[in-house]
Amino acid sequence: MSVFLGVDIGTSGTKTIAIREDGTILASATVEYPLYSPKPGWSEQNPEDWWQATVSTIQMILKSGKVKATEVKGIGLSGQMHGSVFLDKNQQVIRPALLWNDQRTAAECTEIEERAGGRKKLIGMVANPALTGFTAPKILWLRNNEPKNYERMVSCLLPKDYVRLRLTGEFATEVSDASGTLLLDVQNRKWSSQLLKKLDLSPSILPKVYESEEVSCVLTAAS
Repeated sequence: MSVFLGVDIGTSGTKTIAIREDGTILASATVEYPLYSPKPGWSEQNPEDWWQATVSTIQMILKSGKVKATEVKGIGLSGQMHGSVFLDKNQQVIRPALLWNDQRTAAECTEIEERAGGRKKLIGMVANPALTGFTAPKILWLRNNEPKNYERMVSCLLPKDYVRLRLTGEFATEVSDASGTLLLDVQNRKWSSQLLKKLDLSPSILPKVYESEEVSCVLTAAS
């Protein structure tokens, strides 16, 4: 019977489970990692910690669940929303990720609403007001406060999507996570070209959007 893995990249740790097609849980494992707050209101993590925790928990459950890698037919990813992983042209992380609970972007939230033409128009575009936890204010914060890092940035991924990149080599996300970036046209389930233009952001920095149940990628040979 086929085995499926579920990987949840949380704020305090990554938990992975192995289940059979009939729902039987074969094994689970969790690896924790630190959260850093270099200044009051700041909240950051090292994306490499997520990746190493993913690798470790998968190895642990394959062993404890007596599962062969060839039996695994699919991997489902979930994780903390809103965080920003900034990558350079070589897919290398530029700086620690800004998390969902980071509060440094109040000025950028105001900037977004002003550029959008007001809160009501912003909500009309992306179905959300500008909140400090969302991803778009983090991108603007990087541009406003770390311009050299912003110049290096060619893509921005959410936490679970960074792990997907490491597993598959593909830049992808799904609509539920994308809706928390403040950049998704929720009604039409695609990136908001209207808001991106107003914020002077290139759509090329964002991954392809899939439906949550869609198969988005396949594992690389290295994975």
